[in-house]
Amino acid sequence: MRTIVDLPPDQLQALDLLCRRKGISRAEAVRRAVAEHLQRHPADPGRAFGLWRARRMGDSVDYQRRLRRKWDRP
Repeated sequence: MRTIVDLPPDQLQALDLLCRRKGISRAEAVRRAVAEHLQRHPADPGRAFGLWRARRMGDSVDYQRRLRRKWDRP
């Protein structure tokens, strides 16, 4: 899948230098960086499951309306 990533100029310059040194494309460098990050910090969806179960907030539409009312207050 394609994605767009915005990088500040200094990171882009450093990435280009790395890519030239390793003889790889930017896309390959980003894929490797993402793979390394995910290996070091694996996703654990179980940690978030049920996180809000103890909160009593009614249905989601009511909860959303209450939050938005707070935004309207001065």
